[in-house]
Amino acid sequence: MAKITKLEFQKRNKERVNVFLDDEYAFSISAELIYKEGIKLKDEVDFEKLKILAYKDQLMKCRETAIRIIEKSHKTEKQVREKLILKGYEEEAIEKAIDFLKQYNYLNDEYYTQLFVKEKLKSQGSNKIKYSLIQKGISKEIIEEELNNVNIENEKSIAINLAQRKIVTIKKSENDKYKISNKLYRFLLSKGYGYDIVNEVVKEVINEKSFN
Repeated sequence: MAKITKLEFQKRNKERVNVFLDDEYAFSISAELIYKEGIKLKDEVDFEKLKILAYKDQLMKCRETAIRIIEKSHKTEKQVREKLILKGYEEEAIEKAIDFLKQYNYLNDEYYTQLFVKEKLKSQGSNKIKYSLIQKGISKEIIEEELNNVNIENEKSIAINLAQRKIVTIKKSENDKYKISNKLYRFLLSKGYGYDIVNEVVKEVINEKSFN
């Protein structure tokens, strides 16, 4: 058994408390946990209680880290999980932190996908958006459900706008209609547009009077 002989807030982080056992520094712990567990001076603690406190503190630290990760910008479940792993948290703590974020709707892959698709459609095609979301760990079911709602005509309209701007640049160094078409074709494919849209857009832009 050891006796708690001193409790002091850390100078740089007032949310954590340094715990001294038998007049020697032992460990730091969340101030919230100190309050919840009713820890006070002159309490006697054994090894088992210390293990429990360390476990609970790990859970709270992991949860707080997860919250900080999503404060700056929306993240997918995979992105949060990977960042927590990199910070060295154990699997059980990570799972509980993820569950906490989901419970309060701080982490929602469906909502993330909606925002991502809406933003990226301004400059990218469905194929590139789909690949990006897969890389971020979004399930194919969620991706397909959201992309199925994309208005094809709107997507084509954006592709035309991109192509019209791109062709101006291409024509500065290329005069051959066939080569211009190929470069425009490759450009739109790189932007993630499907073959059907690319074919229609290239044909339309190439045949515009402004090109002739």
